[in-house]
Order: sequence, then C-alpha cells, then structure tokens
Amino acid sequence: MLKGLVLFFFSGLIIISIMAVSKAQELDCNVVVDYKQLATNQGTETQIFEQMKKDISTFINKREWTEDRFEPEERIKCNLVITLTQSPSQNYYLATSQFQILRPIYNTDYESVSLSYIDRNFNFTYTPSQPFDYNPNVFTNDLVGMLAFYAHLALAIDYDSFAKLGGENYIEKTFDLVNIAQQSNDAGWKQSGDSRNRYWLAENLMSQQLIPFREALYQYHRLALDRFLVSPENARKQILATLYEIEKVIQLRPATVLINSFFDSKSEELMSIYKEAPLEMRRELYELLIKLDPGRSPRYMALIN
Repeated sequence: MLKGLVLFFFSGLIIISIMAVSKAQELDCNVVVDYKQLATNQGTETQIFEQMKKDISTFINKREWTEDRFEPEERIKCNLVITLTQSPSQNYYLATSQFQILRPIYNTDYESVSLSYIDRNFNFTYTPSQPFDYNPNVFTNDLVGMLAFYAHLALAIDYDSFAKLGGENYIEKTFDLVNIAQQSNDAGWKQSGDSRNRYWLAENLMSQQLIPFREALYQYHRLALDRFLVSPENARKQILATLYEIEKVIQLRPATVLINSFFDSKSEELMSIYKEAPLEMRRELYELLIKLDPGRSPRYMALIN
C-alpha cells in the first residue's frame, strides 16, 4: 500500500522514492440491501430500498476517513450485506448484516477475506430525505454510527494486516464510537447485550490479552500469504506458527467474537492452502483446528481424508 513512502527493490539495492500521490477515499465497499423478507408494495416502497443502498454506499465510499494518501487502486475493498427482516413501525427496520473486509495478496489476483463479521443487531431508522451527518464526537443515529464503526473496523484490520499493530489508531476510534453510542437503546452497542455484538468486537480489539491475535493478523497475511508464491512450504509453516499463537490467546479468552469472526473468514481458505501439503502437515493442522474452531470439525476432516 502506498502511503507516501514506497520502497523499490532492484538488484539487491533499496531505492527510496517519495511519491506525490493525491488524497482519495479509502474504502471501496460493495453494499447490498436485501429486503425480500419484508412484504413490499410495487414501485414506491422498492425505490426506498434502492435509495437506502445508494445513501449507505455514498456515505461509506465517498467520505475521507483518514489523513493518509491512497491511490484509487489501493482502496480497501469490503462487502456489506444488510438483510432487512422486519419493519415494526414506519421508517424503522430490524436487520442483520454481514461485513467482510478483503485484502489483496501480493503478486496474485487473489483477495483474502481478512475478517468476516456477522452483526445480529443492525437495527436502524431510515428515511430517504435524512442527512448522513457524521461527527466522531457526537452520536447522530444508529445507522450512521454503525456505518462509521464498520469503516474504522475495515481500516483497523487492513492496517494490522500490513504492519504489526498498524491499526491502533482506528481501533481506538471503534471503541470511541461504541462509548459514544451508549446513549442508544440498541442492544448492539451494549456491554450487557449479545457477546458477539459491536461492543464486544471493539472490546476485543482494544484488549491487551488479544494483542497477540492482532499480531497474528500481520503474520498470517504479510509473512505467509504475501510470500506464498515464493515459498509455499515456508508460508504454510508460518501459518501453523501463527495458529499456535492464536491458540494461546484462546486459552486466555475463549469464544471471543474477534477470533470467531477470524475463523468464519479463514476456514475455507485454510483448507485450500493446505490441500497440497504433505499429509503430516495436514494432520497437524487438523488437530490444531478442531481445538481452535470445533464447530467446523466435520468440515476439517477433509484435510486428512
């Protein structure tokens, strides 16, 4: 990622070049609003949901969230799927969402899902005419707060994957957003709510006990996946070492939403990475994964079959 300073490696020499890159928006988020579960009328009501999608996409993608410099092709890709389940009153929606953060892998066309988070309390009020005003120090409404939370989450995870603990500034902002949102009545912001809600995701990111997990994000992506084409064997060994570090974190803090979200995003990728590994290495990975991610143990059996 270019952020002003670019290192070029040529003939064993390191040449430092200062790039004058124009500032651009940081996020490239694909937004989907699924309203099939709601009983809709033809025409006008459907148009409301199309406008909702447009407004959400504009808010996330057109705003500058950092002071850093991004090339257009460097924007952080993400997916936000909002599933509307009920509308108990006019302009108020009960919903769930899935937010995925994508990371390009060096020298490939592959994009790894660095984190996949399922939000079971994505409840909000929306009218097509409402302004999407965001002030980091003021709670505006649930929808603006949740979208800002996701934006900073994407920055935090992406920066952590490129530099060890590189997302610190944006992690602090996610926790600030959670604290400011305590005036909301929505359970997604509350410490007493669902243990997989936004409060606990922000708490996990801020926790000193989970710092080794954040370091593991860097090791997994930068030291393993980015080097996989050069040395698949070493990359697989690095991933195993990283998973052993995550095991230590789980022993301290079992069943955290952050680590559960990590395996939600990585289980299939791990299966693919080790598909052609020696049987002994696949067995080691299998024994490790059934401890770290027991809910998918039947799926992991394919590693040793």
